[in-house]
Amino acid sequence: MANLQKFREPVPFTSVKITDAFWAPRIAANREHGLWAVYQQLKDTGRLNAYRLDWEPGSGTPVPHVFWDSDVAKWLEGACYSLMNVPDQALLDVVEDVVDRILAAQGEDGYLNPHFTVVEPAGRWTNLRDKHELYCAGHLIEAAIAHHQATGGTRFLDGMCRYSDLICQVFGPGATQKHGYPGHEEIELALIKLYRHTGVRRYLELAAYFIDQRGQTPHYFDLEAQQRGEKSEDYWAKSHAYTQSHLPVRQQQEVVGHAVRAMYLYSGMADLAAETGDDDLLKTLQTLWGDLTSRKMYLTGGIGASRTNEGFTAGHDLPNREAYAETCAAIGLIFWAKRMLRLSLDSRYADVMERSLYNAMLSSVSLEGDRFFYVNPLASDSTHHRQAFFSCSCCPPNINRILPTIGGYIYSTGESEIDVHLYIQSQAEIDLGGQRVGLTQKTDYPWDGVVCLQVDLDQPLAFAVKLRKPGWCDEYRIFVNDQPIPVEDNLQAGYLSLDRTWQPGDRVRAQWVTTAHLVNAHPEIKANVGRVALMRGPLVYCLESLDQTQPLQHLYLPRETSLSSHFDPDVLGGVVLIQGAARVVDLSGWENTLYRKEPMQFSETSFVAIPYFAWDNREPGEMQVWMPEVIDQ
Repeated sequence: MANLQKFREPVPFTSVKITDAFWAPRIAANREHGLWAVYQQLKDTGRLNAYRLDWEPGSGTPVPHVFWDSDVAKWLEGACYSLMNVPDQALLDVVEDVVDRILAAQGEDGYLNPHFTVVEPAGRWTNLRDKHELYCAGHLIEAAIAHHQATGGTRFLDGMCRYSDLICQVFGPGATQKHGYPGHEEIELALIKLYRHTGVRRYLELAAYFIDQRGQTPHYFDLEAQQRGEKSEDYWAKSHAYTQSHLPVRQQQEVVGHAVRAMYLYSGMADLAAETGDDDLLKTLQTLWGDLTSRKMYLTGGIGASRTNEGFTAGHDLPNREAYAETCAAIGLIFWAKRMLRLSLDSRYADVMERSLYNAMLSSVSLEGDRFFYVNPLASDSTHHRQAFFSCSCCPPNINRILPTIGGYIYSTGESEIDVHLYIQSQAEIDLGGQRVGLTQKTDYPWDGVVCLQVDLDQPLAFAVKLRKPGWCDEYRIFVNDQPIPVEDNLQAGYLSLDRTWQPGDRVRAQWVTTAHLVNAHPEIKANVGRVALMRGPLVYCLESLDQTQPLQHLYLPRETSLSSHFDPDVLGGVVLIQGAARVVDLSGWENTLYRKEPMQFSETSFVAIPYFAWDNREPGEMQVWMPEVIDQ
């Protein structure tokens, strides 16, 4: 087994204070509105009261669902992250109350799941394929770690260590243990996080077992189905590809099945590779990454095209109006990208991380922070809108937990190196080999591509600052202390290396030239044949009907259209709009006619495009990302 190069270490979000006009208000909206809105829904839907364990048949109270724990746990994790950024006594009081409720429902043996405690007590660990016990356990573990980090209290962490110890007893290679693994992955990355937090190696070993046991034969899910008296061929999903267990993970070369499950599995695999130095596991992940990003990812960074399996189909099958692109899948892709960056400094991971953050993830939450998309299509007939909650409500609390941690995606460190992945105005305190390095980043990104970094040091220090050249950027300039730096020979895997002895107060200025442009899709994507999309910087744009003077279905974009952009503070809280020339179908002569042989005629008009993340925040209307293209004669 080859050893991986020493991996990068992400700078914790608690060491980064975001001060910009783009992300800071969204993080504040999550703290002030989003967390409280989701908490109220957890109360109103019975998810919190489920920990009373007082449900009985015919009681009239909601039946505790198999995945309710995960909704509560993700909200709790997000609330704790928010507390780590901004102390809030009212939020802390609610957090402690939720922890009390959870711990009160824990069994003497450490088991914790209200559904199997009161609804199916005989069903514990009998249907790992479908029933989410290990998935919920993983989210509870992550919430407990966040609670310990936020409060210093150990009671929740101790309780989840008891639960983890029970799971370590139940599952493993021993003759008396169950040789299974989760149908919905998540506990793998949670156990590795718990190992890193506690130093207890059995948690890492169980995560490795779950990953390496996956897809082995005889297939565990078939065996447990037979033990339940079911025929394995009657499995509703028809294929174990749905749970990424159709093959052992190291033999998998194509992303398949349920998109969220896949992203959590690959994130766990990346964490395991970082801990064990398993280069073979990294090579598998690189193959899977290539398949995803070259054949199965939307322009927005959304993934999972099909509603049927909430996941992947064939390559280049990327419909627009019918796109599923679940919010949790986008968040899972961001998790995976961050972990791939940890293993290998390559801008292709950061480019996708940025694309999904600014588009697929961000579109899923309203500007007020309290309404959410579960599904993120790239076209709408005006009937698709954000909601306060869902019967399956994994997405809102997932938004709650990623937004407070955005600062943790900006920087990482290597040996005598600081990597800058994202351009977000912020102040960071970085530990570089025991030496303190302060970085102050100033920028109006994503609206403007100028980024200024100032280095704050106690004394001169030799190290490299590695700046990601955004994949969307074709023209750029770099200056150090106002002196231009030749960059042609300094670009490696998409990062520009500025290696020098830095002095206190040194300044870096990057100018990533940001212009609006048209984007073409691969010819095999049937939905986009003859269509183009708009991008500016990292942002995908769309057209909403209320901004146009003509119906969307009548608008065509010329291949050589002239595009302009400007910031409008009065639209959608302040966004850069793209405007340009368009063609509109001439309807004259079509009266009482359904078909005709004469060619279509067009006249001149214009269009206005807004960032995709901001759509459906005003009055209802149609939306399109990919617009039909017309070639000027």
